Amino acid sequence: MNEFLAQAITSFVATFGFGIIFHIPRKLLIQCGFVGMLGWMAYWAIVFFYHNEVLAALSGSFLVAVVSQVFARVYKSPVIIFSVAGIIPLVPGGAAYNAMRHFVENDYYLAVSLAAKVCLISGSIAMGLMFSEVINQLIFRAHARKKELNKE
Repeated sequence: MNEFLAQAITSFVATFGFGIIFHIPRKLLIQCGFVGMLGWMAYWAIVFFYHNEVLAALSGSFLVAVVSQVFARVYKSPVIIFSVAGIIPLVPGGAAYNAMRHFVENDYYLAVSLAAKVCLISGSIAMGLMFSEVINQLIFRAHARKKELNKE
């Protein structure tokens, strides 16, 4: 339980901090921190239980995008404010650094392995964001059609 709490707090603080760096409006910093914390906790739980970082990144980014869209409507702000800050904890920066370090150290086997892992995780983050947007558009169109049918 202590590790869970530590992961939640540090991911919130990291997202909050990047929100400050990205000049997110002060009134939305806590919400952005919450979005990042939710995404990271989804990621962490899947890695903890299933040991699959690619699936975890996909799930975490999908959750970040969904909550970002909800918060954008609730707080009447652009979705990108929440999604960019919220996705920061999921970015595989450490693995990318290690891949480059191993390239420089001529350990090409490990470097290529890490670079492939970084590409898979980055791609799954993009896919999670994209899936959420597609589902959001489908729901929006269905809602608009329903309204249009009710008018007739």
